[in-house]
Amino acid sequence: MFIFNHLCGVILHISGRGISKGTGKGLLLVSPAPISFLSGVDPESGVIVEKGHPLQGTSIAGKVLAFPYGKGSTVGSYVLYALSRNGHAPAAIINTEAEAIIATGAIIGQIPMIDRISVPLARLKDSVPVTVDGEQGGMDYDGELKDAAPGPAA
Repeated sequence: MFIFNHLCGVILHISGRGISKGTGKGLLLVSPAPISFLSGVDPESGVIVEKGHPLQGTSIAGKVLAFPYGKGSTVGSYVLYALSRNGHAPAAIINTEAEAIIATGAIIGQIPMIDRISVPLARLKDSVPVTVDGEQGGMDYDGELKDAAPGPAA
């Protein structure tokens, strides 16, 4: 992780692994739970509709969407593609660990994607401006990280 100072604060360059090429910018939207794009996200609106999901009712359109990994059917790849075609896709995707369904959907939908970032997702804050570089495999994070969870008492 590199730290750049600028007039308004600090930009952190967080390294990762590039999955789908391109650059995506937007406000960060972090989910602590995996996402199923088949029946979990409305392809016409980009709203998460999965009952009980922490982001239920939230639009992912134009956001940089960070979540641990995808779940569900391989049709989820085509839902990501449909979101892209309908103009409701996330600006970029960040996963803890990419798997084939989300990676394929990001590639065919031309959505920049990275995984294996050098900071745990739990330390990222919602609504922070970020830029994801899917080719180089990193992101610029224009804000402060959440405090790390305390370790076990000795």
